[in-house]
This record gives sequence, structure tokens and C-alpha cells, in this order.
Amino acid sequence: MALHVSSAPPISAFHHLLCFFFHDTYPEMEYASSLQRQLASMKKNLFDQGYLDEQFYQLEELQDESSPNFVEEVVTLFFRDSSRLVANIDQALQKYPQDFRRLDNIMHQLKGSASSIGAAKMKNECTSFREFCNKENREGCLRSFQKVKKEHAVLKQKLENYFQLLRQDGPVDKATRSGN
Repeated sequence: MALHVSSAPPISAFHHLLCFFFHDTYPEMEYASSLQRQLASMKKNLFDQGYLDEQFYQLEELQDESSPNFVEEVVTLFFRDSSRLVANIDQALQKYPQDFRRLDNIMHQLKGSASSIGAAKMKNECTSFREFCNKENREGCLRSFQKVKKEHAVLKQKLENYFQLLRQDGPVDKATRSGN
């Protein structure tokens, strides 16, 4: 008679046993774990897709018990201010389409704001716009500005979804990088 030895680690069987016994007793544990996995995955995707960079982690490091919603508050302020800057650029493109210095100055502010929260794709599009300003290429500015607005809108939606899920999970004690 041959004894069959499973190649799975013993912890796996123990984990399944615990889940079986405690699933009905502590369903909120499973929900919280699922929510945390979903949050980690969502955040990882924001980085993997290039929407966020290292600066976002730096921002998270500033969050603590005394300001558990610090990152969300900073990002909310960013979108309020950046929406105003986008409107200013839109207006300047209509009123002063050849005033590349004015356009560049406003875009410089937007790029700085995007950099401060780690909005990588937005920052890169702002850089492209500024390069078109330096070349005094109006058509390039117009095309690039459409991309800036698109990246702004996409990032806003993605971060709103992320923070909504984060609020369901509750305040975070310390910033954690996915995969670490």
C-alpha cells in the first residue's frame, strides 16, 4: 500500500480548515481580506499602468494616525486646483492661442501639481505640451492638451474609485507598497 503525500504545504490544508470552520463565524474577516486584496491590486495597477509613480508612496509616508485621510485630502485638493488650471489653459488657448509663454507658465503649474502627488502620466503629458510651447507649435499644443485633459479625467476616476474602496476598508496605519 503506497502512501500519497501531497505536494502542497501543510499550511494550505490548515488554512482551508480554518476557513471552513470560521467562514460563518467571521465573514467580515473574509470580506476585509478580500477588500485589502482588491485595494492592493487596484493600487498596483495604477503603478503598473504608469498613472502613479514613486511620489505617491512619498505622500503616503506622510499619512499617520493624526491625519488618517491625508493622501485623499491632498489628492482632492490637487483635483480642485488642477481642474482650475485646466480651465485656465483652455481659456488661454481660445483667447491667446499664440501666447506660448502664458500657456507654458500655466502648464508649468499643472505639471508641478501633478508631480507633487505622483501623477506620472499627467506629468509626462504636461511635459509634452511644454515642449510644443517651446517650439511654438500651436497644433501640437492643442493635441497635447487633449491628452492632458484625458489623463486628468482618467486619473481622477481611478483615484476616486480607489479612495472609495479605501474608505470601506477604514484608515490605514502606514503606507505599504504592493508586492512588499
